[in-house]
Amino acid sequence: MKKKIIGVVLTLVLIIGLVGCASDTGTGTEGSEGGNYKVYLITMDQMDQHWVTVDGGAKKAAEELGNVDYVWLAPDVKDDAKQIESINNAIAGGADAILLAANGPTAVTSALREAEAEGVKIVYVDSPADFPAEQTLATDNEAAGTTAGLEMIKALEAKGVTSGKIGIVNVNASTASTVAREKGFRAAFEGKDFEILETQYGEGDAARSKDIAANYITEGVVGIFGANEGSTVGAGNAIKEAGGEVIGVGFDKSDTILQLIQEGNLLATMAQNPDVMGYEGMKTAVKVLEGNTVDKDYVDTGVSVINKDAL
Repeated sequence: MKKKIIGVVLTLVLIIGLVGCASDTGTGTEGSEGGNYKVYLITMDQMDQHWVTVDGGAKKAAEELGNVDYVWLAPDVKDDAKQIESINNAIAGGADAILLAANGPTAVTSALREAEAEGVKIVYVDSPADFPAEQTLATDNEAAGTTAGLEMIKALEAKGVTSGKIGIVNVNASTASTVAREKGFRAAFEGKDFEILETQYGEGDAARSKDIAANYITEGVVGIFGANEGSTVGAGNAIKEAGGEVIGVGFDKSDTILQLIQEGNLLATMAQNPDVMGYEGMKTAVKVLEGNTVDKDYVDTGVSVINKDAL
């Protein structure tokens, strides 16, 4: 009789345990540690102030949400292999979601496929890869590139310059965001008498970009476009050393870029909103992890022109 009672009790305990587990199951993903979601931000590098600002936005959102364990991972330089390593480390670290600024659109797809297989949610900030994600939050880079070109044309024509060579300092030929900026910039010059020279790549490194810009200046260019922060800083410093006659227009906002504009060594920069990318990207990641849907696949986070008058 005693054995039968014990058997009934154990059966009841097992049933209660199963019901309890079932009641904990919802449409969202359970957090990794202590009920918190583990969200990683993986950017192209740690060099640019742009990425520091993205991190700041993501961190602010994580603090407001209160249910996120947040980690920022990034290579020391722009390098596909190093970014893949960061993605793999995030997966191994138990990531529930990754906010990613892809260095190249195709290089990281295998790593992202592995992340998806592990149930990791992907949200793109600034620069997407060729792999499905919950949402992309970025600048309309092509339109912003066209704005940069129009700003340069306006300044050149104001000086009475209606023809001449234009140089472009870009990051590389595969980063989707900067490729789109260059495309938009070139489009602004269609129908004009200016000659756009072959693009040179500095991998976003300010020193390498400065050397490229200096070579352009030696070729007699009347304008130089920098496609990201490092490219813009390099172009501005080269223009400064050459006496400031060349019109320089760039991308991103940093203390150095703003100083170069203030000094008259750069005409303007296209300022993005990296804090919005990080902040809203984090909100999107948690929304999806909680089992909710997002309204838009793509969110334009905006851009504004900063010139000397705006400082």
